[in-house]
Amino acid sequence: MKNFLLTTVMGFTLATAAQAEPVSYMLDASHSQIVFSYNHLGFSTTTGMFSGFEGRIELDAEDPAASSVEVSFPAQSLITGWPAREGHFLTEDFFGADANPLVTFRSTAIEVTSDNTGMITGDLTMNGITKSVVLDATMNQLANHPMANRPWAGFDATTKLLRSDFDMGKFAPFVGDEIAINISIEAMVPAE
Repeated sequence: MKNFLLTTVMGFTLATAAQAEPVSYMLDASHSQIVFSYNHLGFSTTTGMFSGFEGRIELDAEDPAASSVEVSFPAQSLITGWPAREGHFLTEDFFGADANPLVTFRSTAIEVTSDNTGMITGDLTMNGITKSVVLDATMNQLANHPMANRPWAGFDATTKLLRSDFDMGKFAPFVGDEIAINISIEAMVPAE
């Protein structure tokens, strides 16, 4: 979960190479989602989603690898399309949302892999447990927003996690332990 902001840094670097100071981009909660999926007993692929992100991207045009990202969102923002499943997922069997209400990600390293791709390593904390994860990120666009008329960035990222790494492995291996994560996020330079 998924950080994943390296590609924003790369695009920003190409567009504003002369700029010396890092620029803060705030996440757009209304256009940012994490969709996850897992195998259910071999019969289907079940999905869910999180939204309601808060966070910041610090983009360093002169040294993209020195950029950073911090993201958090409430476990209670979970949507699965089945209220009983959502309620169970929020219990101590899985997210432990009462004791651990936030899911957080903080980048620890950025590796540029091409003009619009990169690998972002960071610390993901869920259910009170922190593990290092790597996000495979792609820059979708870096441009002025046509309605807001200010700098905007959009990117996608993917990763895979094991539920059991976060003490969320109930029903494994019958219900898949491996979770596929797809992230799509927009971020903006705040209005002055």
